Amino acid sequence: MMLSQLQELFQRIDKSKVFQSFVIAVIVISALTVGAHTYSLHPTVELALHWMDMGITVFFLVELVIRFIASRGFKDFFSKGWNIFDFIIVVGSLYPAAGSTIFIARLLRIFRVLRLVSMIPELRLLVNSLLKAIPQMGYIALLMFVIFYIYAAMGSMLFADINPVLWGDVSISMLTLFRIATFEDWTDVMYETMAVYELSWIFYLTFIFLTAFVFLNMMVGAILEVMSEEHRNAREEQINDDDLPATKGQITQLQAEVAELKKLLKEKQ
Repeated sequence: MMLSQLQELFQRIDKSKVFQSFVIAVIVISALTVGAHTYSLHPTVELALHWMDMGITVFFLVELVIRFIASRGFKDFFSKGWNIFDFIIVVGSLYPAAGSTIFIARLLRIFRVLRLVSMIPELRLLVNSLLKAIPQMGYIALLMFVIFYIYAAMGSMLFADINPVLWGDVSISMLTLFRIATFEDWTDVMYETMAVYELSWIFYLTFIFLTAFVFLNMMVGAILEVMSEEHRNAREEQINDDDLPATKGQITQLQAEVAELKKLLKEKQ
């Protein structure tokens, strides 16, 4: 009975907007303390940051314990991917920051900033959408690789004699094409080959059209499609949560009101 009451209390704490806002504030402070360690500070400030970092680590551990007790057991807690993510981040931040391990410890503490993703529903929605869009993006990336390979082979055969540093073989040509796709001084590369082959601009413009416009928009479209589906699912879940069945207290109250109405009707009769 006492455990049930404690679980109910921790559930209210875990779902509290005030508590969630406080956790987000602590995550931001944690990110600032990690960034502060990169500056040359007074030893007193360094000591204060050290104790603050320890306090933040303990708070995250307590918050994780509260969420664990609020859940319906070990299986229910670890059945949620975001709980596993937070567990790994919090346990990783317990790595001792002393001696030769201080660099690893600080590196692990940097990842505590990622807990913002698990705490803010909108960020969780974005990450979930990105993860679900990976299979579609993978096929688009495969098709893009094929186009890169074809153009790299063509570029190596046509322009290797002009500039072997940029077009010496297929692998180097693919790096050059990546530079062109990101618009990094790509006109210099084009004008160099146009001095020998006047129509070589067709090679560059068709490649840019395919990669920068077609495939990039296909990537964006795949992500937007998944995001719209995730938003729709989130709205449906919210509607279902709003339509939860009445509590025991509400049912008792309704029964009392119905009994009172029946009594009034009998009196009138």
